[in-house]
Amino acid sequence: MTGRPGSIACSPRQYRWLDRTTKLGGIALIAAGLEVGGDTALGIALAATGVAVGLTTVIITTNE
Repeated sequence: MTGRPGSIACSPRQYRWLDRTTKLGGIALIAAGLEVGGDTALGIALAATGVAVGLTTVIITTNE
């Protein structure tokens, strides 16, 4: 494992797919939060979870 302590290492190809998947999942959760109601507790929770999911690839490093 390379990179920062606690980070996950993967190949560049795996990273691209993981990055795309997490970004799309995050967007879907944000959209669901807006659909439920952006001013409700559930809507805010879904949107916050969507942001967290969308940013998960920040802690992943690639093996080059």
